Amino acid sequence: MRKKHINEIFPKKRVVITGGGSGLGRQLALDFGKMGWRVAICDLNEEAAHKTVDLINGAGGNGFFHICDVSKWDQMLDFSNLVKERFGGVDVVINNAGVIVAGFVEDVDVEDWNWILSINLMGVVHGCKAFIPILKSQKKGYIVNIASSAGIVSLAEMAQYNVTKAGVISLLETLKMELSPFNIGISCVCPTFFKTNLMQGARWGNERQRKLAQKMFDKSLATVEDVSRDIIKSIEKNKLYVITQWDGKILWFFKRLSPLLFYKFMSVYYKKILNRL
Repeated sequence: MRKKHINEIFPKKRVVITGGGSGLGRQLALDFGKMGWRVAICDLNEEAAHKTVDLINGAGGNGFFHICDVSKWDQMLDFSNLVKERFGGVDVVINNAGVIVAGFVEDVDVEDWNWILSINLMGVVHGCKAFIPILKSQKKGYIVNIASSAGIVSLAEMAQYNVTKAGVISLLETLKMELSPFNIGISCVCPTFFKTNLMQGARWGNERQRKLAQKMFDKSLATVEDVSRDIIKSIEKNKLYVITQWDGKILWFFKRLSPLLFYKFMSVYYKKILNRL
């Protein structure tokens, strides 16, 4: 049986993307724009959001932006009401906005814990909660949450980020069941490092951690174009887990095979890294 193109699945072609001013969010907005979609983005950076809308419109789409802090429930609710007013509904909701905090658990300030939880986790909760009533009323739609392989394998010195992304994965697994009676599809996207702007505004426990993360981003062969393409394919396939890169797939396989052995191996490997420092 022929796989349907996303434009056939959602002929009204309406998408919402949080954090659409740059990085993966901008690339997704551009790719949907190229397919002729109406694209609503939110971001805190007005200049960046305006640039994204220009790209959407230039590619053949129809975009608008709204300045919105995803960590604030009232602002996200206002955004959803605006989208409903402008589009008459929504077909695909992509909760993309996110930040990085890294460091040893005992060293990271509580304020930084609250900051990342409010954006990476509660921002996604707000995005789902605000748009689910619209999707349910239509009895059709799709939610994509951008999580991370960090939420699956929980690497050392990244507890703050790991916790938020694990929460996002759990949220979507729950919604997969809750929303199935309403014909609402779910995708949980779990990339590893790829070339994006996530380092901007990140908070680090020390300079070593920042340099290590930067090195991992620089070494990655994956791009925002690659990840965006995988996300759109996942919607067409109604695919729950979207592990976008080979290294993430390997880590996911071995953790599922034997979690105890996986973390024993990872602990030994981490000790060797520390001994080299």
